[in-house]
Amino acid sequence: MATSTPRAKLENKVAIVTGGARGIGECIVRLLTKHGAKVVIADIRDDLGKLILQDLGTEFVSFVHCDVTCESDIENVVNTTITRHGKLDIMVNNAGIIDEPKLSILDNNKSDFERVISVNLTGVFLGTKHAARVMIPKCNGSIITIASVASITGGITSHAYTSSKHGVVGLTKNAAAELGRSQIRVNCISPYVIPTAVTHKFFSIDDSSSVHSNLTGKSLEAQDIANATLFLASDESGFISGHNLVIDGGYSVLNPVFGLFSMNKVES
Repeated sequence: MATSTPRAKLENKVAIVTGGARGIGECIVRLLTKHGAKVVIADIRDDLGKLILQDLGTEFVSFVHCDVTCESDIENVVNTTITRHGKLDIMVNNAGIIDEPKLSILDNNKSDFERVISVNLTGVFLGTKHAARVMIPKCNGSIITIASVASITGGITSHAYTSSKHGVVGLTKNAAAELGRSQIRVNCISPYVIPTAVTHKFFSIDDSSSVHSNLTGKSLEAQDIANATLFLASDESGFISGHNLVIDGGYSVLNPVFGLFSMNKVES
């Protein structure tokens, strides 16, 4: 019996992925192209972006140098995409940074705080703004921002990073409220800790480190976030907007040290 090939979920779609040259962004780029999308990588890491182009081919992927804190850069990426492909269906605001893990707010500098906000929140605002600029006339589009479990809880990361990710959720909801009239969906994804170069450095962990999750025996990977992005980019999520999709294995619903299902009781 012949088996049918799964249908490409993003056939004839065009996407931009900021911060798409490595880590979660690269994983998203690869999955979107696998499902038929033409993807424009917007990143400051030109060398890594060009390596992806060599691997996937310029027929499917292109690269534009972009600092998401610079509005003219964002505007250029969107305009270049329209010139090259004639439209923009999917905007993935993935670019993000984190500051040093300083335990006292007294040790946190204003300049460091503003730098994180500039990339993680202002960059998302600019990406959303200029994606909307070209999506509104078409009355179609999906805007997706990669947030963090730090968007819904405190104490996991720095003051700046946590503030930026809470802000992203608010921006997502506000943009969804406005852009719904133009049939543009706006959502965000809030992952738990994923083993990347950034998280390794911030949390002083490595690939062998155990990160608590109440999904025993499972760990979160960049591919899980790419899969969620694919879902929100595709027509399968056609009536989902203003949503913060938390991918944390139930971490945020469990108090690990107190309660009927606390880790202390499970381990005793």
